Amino acid sequence: QVQLVDSGGGLVQAGGSLRLSCACSGRTCSSRAMGWFRQVPGKEREFVAALNWRGATTYYSDSVKGRFTISRDNAKNTVYLQMNSLKPEDTAVYYCATKRPFSGASDIKEYDYWGQGTQVTVSS
Repeated sequence: QVQLVDSGGGLVQAGGSLRLSCACSGRTCSSRAMGWFRQVPGKEREFVAALNWRGATTYYSDSVKGRFTISRDNAKNTVYLQMNSLKPEDTAVYYCATKRPFSGASDIKEYDYWGQGTQVTVSS
C-alpha cells in the first residue's frame, strides 16, 4: 500500500517560484518511480515531470523544460517539483503520482497511486 500527500501550492506572480512537495508513505516507496501531473477545468490531466527512483533519471514535458526541476530526498521519502519563471499558463491543480518501474514515465495510465492535488495560481 502506498499513500501520497502533495503540498506547496499557492498564489504567485508571473516570474516567481514555488516548490511543491510529495511525501510517500509505504514499504514500497523506495522502489517506485514518481511523477507530477497538472490539470485545469475542462482539460485532460497532463504530464509535467517524472523521476525514476532507481536511476535518478528525469523526464519533463516540453512546456516546462528549463523552468521546472524534479528531485528527491530518499531519506524523507519525498519528491519535489521546483518551479521557476512561472507563467499564467502554469496555473493548474498539480498532482503527484507513483508507478511501478519499467514503464513509460509520461504515460498517465501507468500511475496507480495519486496525491490529493495542490492548487498553483500564477497571476499576471
